[in-house]
This record gives sequence, structure tokens and C-alpha cells, in this order.
Amino acid sequence: MGITYIEGVVRGPAGKRETVNFLVDSGATYSLLPHPVWQAIELAPKRKANFILADGTTVTRDISECYFILPQGEGHSPVILGEPGDEALLGVVTLEILGLTFNPFNRTLQPMRMLLI
Repeated sequence: MGITYIEGVVRGPAGKRETVNFLVDSGATYSLLPHPVWQAIELAPKRKANFILADGTTVTRDISECYFILPQGEGHSPVILGEPGDEALLGVVTLEILGLTFNPFNRTLQPMRMLLI
């Protein structure tokens, strides 16, 4: 299994921006911003949610929302407010909001096939 990173920009409500190197994680529901990043763009917690880690441990984390700017598109998405030591993740909710899917064979982000039924 390969590891894929993509560089993007996140913007907070006051317009502050940070460049982030995201690990594309098709197993993660929400994207995660490291503690220094979400602090720098002045995000504030809006709610809490429980998450299960790969080892089965359950953790509670704060959730907010920010604006994502990727080479393939941009838009608002919920985001986990990471704690010190957490790595930036790009999760499936953000990918779907941006109309993207992860192709695991060539490790790229591609436009999603949209259906209107």
C-alpha cells in the first residue's frame, strides 16, 4: 500500500491561511488539522465527536469547519481539531465535498463520477 500526500491550503473564518501537506486517508471520515495549523487560522470548536483509532482506542475530539483549497478544487468541510503531534489527514468527507475520489492504483485524486438520479 502506498502513501500519498497532497499539498493544500486551509483558510479560517478571519481569512488567515496556512499551507498543509495532507496524508490522503481514504479510511478517515473527516479531515484533521494539526494543532499549530488550526490555531494559526483561528478555528474554534463547534462540537465534539468520538472517533475510533486504528488500534481500537476511542478518542473524543473537537470539530470545526474550514475552507480547503486543493489543486483539484475548493470548498468548506468539517475538520477535526488535532492535538499536539497529530498529522494532517485528508478524509473522505472533504474529498466528497470537493467532488473527488482517491484512486489507490495510481495514488491520485480524480474527479468523482456524479450521478443525478
